[in-house]
Amino acid sequence: MKIKKLFTGNFKIYSFMVIAFLVVFVLSQMGLLSRHASSLLVPICINIILAVSLNLNVGFLGELTLGHAGFMSVGAYGGCLLSIALEAAAVPVLIRFPIAMIFGGLVAAAFSVVIGIPVLRLKGDYLAIVTLAFGEIIRSVIINLNFTGGAAGLKGTPQDSNYIICFVVIMIMLFLLLHLVNSKHGRAITAIRDNRIAAEACGINVTYYRLLTFVVAAFFAGVAGVLYGHNYSILTAGTFDYNKSIEILVIVVLGGMGSIMGSIISAIVITILPEAFRAVGDYRMLIYAIVLIIVMIVNASDRFIWLKDLLNPKYQINRFRNQRNAKKGKEAL
Repeated sequence: MKIKKLFTGNFKIYSFMVIAFLVVFVLSQMGLLSRHASSLLVPICINIILAVSLNLNVGFLGELTLGHAGFMSVGAYGGCLLSIALEAAAVPVLIRFPIAMIFGGLVAAAFSVVIGIPVLRLKGDYLAIVTLAFGEIIRSVIINLNFTGGAAGLKGTPQDSNYIICFVVIMIMLFLLLHLVNSKHGRAITAIRDNRIAAEACGINVTYYRLLTFVVAAFFAGVAGVLYGHNYSILTAGTFDYNKSIEILVIVVLGGMGSIMGSIISAIVITILPEAFRAVGDYRMLIYAIVLIIVMIVNASDRFIWLKDLLNPKYQINRFRNQRNAKKGKEAL
């Protein structure tokens, strides 16, 4: 039983996150991390939350949505506005910040229900175009509202976000999403991805599960937006344009659709790469684009299938079962 748990995907993901957190925490306490490196810790965690939540839609459900930045923006503004009001009422940070995160996630989830009911009738490229348009509409509306600060941005948000809080949020998200994926709901979601007609014939409520996945992904995008807003002194709507949605999608595709571990590793790499190439000046984004192209080629090549399998929890489980069956076969002989 212990060996079986060792090879399960959940154990590997939790172990990777805990080890990474401890390494960074020790380096930070010893003063070995530069100020610039420390400033990247929260953005890395935010991108992990965004990538893993979008992977629920793109990887497990099989629906291409490009409105993740829109849900992130409404969650960010909702949570930050509430946090400013609670700070003015002298509410302690230990109460204020969790309430702001939950509220931001619920605001994003509410928008996803309103948008999802009519939009999820579409699929494929049509769904991607409509969700992308939703994100741009939200950004335009936010810019023209007075209470959001308009084009100048929202100011006065308390900077409560830090690396430890982001890590706790990631672990809670992984616990909930991994249990969702491995439950009967997760099997229904993947069945819809594999064959929608067959899933409907088996009695699976396709509309319900598509909306459920859409809402859960939007909730965590809203939470990521609240963490983002509390990490900077000014929150501007221009940050949540379509480029942000494309960036999150690139992270998911590079990490492997349906692979949570891959999304985590890809989010770390994609966040660090542009900063690592900052020393080369104007050629920074050119080198960054070349690296992305190389990774895409490697990801699509069958020569590196073993690397993708190592990041796939199902591969580890199947390998353990094959080893166990082979051992039983030898004992029978």
